[in-house]
Amino acid sequence: MALSLAKSTFFSNPTSYFPKNGIRSFGFLVPFSSFSTSSPFPAVDGVHGHKKRQSSVVASALDLGGVKISKDEIVRDDPTNNIPDTIFAKLGMQLHRRNQHPLGILKNAIYDYFDTNYPDKFDKFDDLCPIVSVTQNFDEVLVPADHISRSYNDTYYVDSQTVLRCHTSAHQAELLRNGHTHFLVTGDVYRRDSIDSTHYPVFHQMEGVRVFAPNDWEGSGTDATSHAAEDLKKCLEGLARHLFGGVEMRWVDTYFPFTSPSFELEIYFQDQWMEVLGCGVTEQEILKRSGRTDNVAWAFGLGLERLAMVLFDIPDIRLFWSTDERFTSQFSSGRLGLKFKPFSKYPPCYKDMSFWISDSFTENNLCEVVRGIAGDLAEEVKLIDNFTNKKGMTSHCYRIAYRSMERSLTDEEINDLQWKVREQVENKLKVVLR
Repeated sequence: MALSLAKSTFFSNPTSYFPKNGIRSFGFLVPFSSFSTSSPFPAVDGVHGHKKRQSSVVASALDLGGVKISKDEIVRDDPTNNIPDTIFAKLGMQLHRRNQHPLGILKNAIYDYFDTNYPDKFDKFDDLCPIVSVTQNFDEVLVPADHISRSYNDTYYVDSQTVLRCHTSAHQAELLRNGHTHFLVTGDVYRRDSIDSTHYPVFHQMEGVRVFAPNDWEGSGTDATSHAAEDLKKCLEGLARHLFGGVEMRWVDTYFPFTSPSFELEIYFQDQWMEVLGCGVTEQEILKRSGRTDNVAWAFGLGLERLAMVLFDIPDIRLFWSTDERFTSQFSSGRLGLKFKPFSKYPPCYKDMSFWISDSFTENNLCEVVRGIAGDLAEEVKLIDNFTNKKGMTSHCYRIAYRSMERSLTDEEINDLQWKVREQVENKLKVVLR
């Protein structure tokens, strides 16, 4: 599924199981499995002596289905391009296709549910290219032309007509046109976002779609929409029990521009209500455009990180990208819900930065600058103060938390990072430091 106008977010956000002020909630049809960055190699952390896999440089080219795509085609000095090296480096990593990674374990557990309950029904796609057209990413799932999600502040653009997909729904219309009626699409998705323990600019989603023909609901005593909605809820309640056990559930009516009616499924888990996914009966316009005027369909979307953080007790979304064997060795193929055992508790270091903002300033742009310099050492960027003076100038003060999940950071390191951040913030964001 796609975007929520009401919430200005996608159907399956990475992290909606937290309270409302915390983690949020729901191309080319070319195999993406050969897309790869430079090969990582075993190395030894000089501080702790733990083996790590690391890559010292960003690959200069990617291999897509035997066709070379150079870095210069994805990361350009062009006003219509806003993709940094740090995002290019994530292309092709495909954490969801690693069977011993928490995301791969969760994906396979969901596959098991559908294979058991719908044998040989659902086609599975997990290697579709994340480089898609604006039409695929927005227009074909009915995202309005003026929706905020289309902005350069929210989406990574290769050029004015090409983006890194914001959601797996970018492939929905093409799969429908190609004759698929039952399918699951899993993949890495990209959004410019804030910095904290539950948000990351690259995360992973799964989308499910089922199409019904008239003979599926005729004679059932219900209309097509009611039949699809009832089947959808039955399917997803079973999925929730498969993943979380015998939990209490409830359905919440909501709004999405691409489904009607639309729902969110919540479960009562660890003493609080937790949103699991968003779903609904597909808007007829989407089916009509795909040549399916006599059909109805349902669709759902879920964020893998959001659920995996709960099921595996993983406290920080950055850990999914860790190559430290103290993390990777804790998980095994097919073992859903193994609880993560923290291997380090290094303290954070906080640095504050105040500046007068310009009209063009956005927090997402600030976070892009911080990530570009500090990478995953940046744990959180938080607005702690703001005011407007008598001249109408607005000041923001942000607190940046630096912390490595693998080692202690030195004062010299942190001070160097902070000075570079200050310099780049002033130069790139056109603010005036205080």
